[in-house]
Amino acid sequence: QVQVVESGGGLVQAGGSLRLSCTASGLPFDDFTMGWFRQATGKEREGVSCISADGYGTYYSDSVKGRFTISRANAKNTLYLQMNSLKPEDTGMYYCASSKLWSIEATAYSYWGQGTKVTVSS
Repeated sequence: QVQVVESGGGLVQAGGSLRLSCTASGLPFDDFTMGWFRQATGKEREGVSCISADGYGTYYSDSVKGRFTISRANAKNTLYLQMNSLKPEDTGMYYCASSKLWSIEATAYSYWGQGTKVTVSS
């Protein structure tokens, strides 16, 4: 059974930092592209960043480029998202998911976690 669990969310002031983690079990982690998505209240889910199975390829949405860094530790089946210079518009529920494709489209992803909440106060 596949399990995906995000952690590391919380309340932070604008300009602060958070590091999200996502641990996946029950799947060959190093065979999958992993992605981070977020969803603010009343808005559609947005692809934030993704990383290739070997960790060498990364993608960032324009809204987070230069502030967020995605990484993975395949030996630990863990995905990370370092978020710096946080803004109130970064507030939302953050999810990680896996894909057999190189894509940031949510429809390409299976095995989603329950999410971790990030709140950035102004």
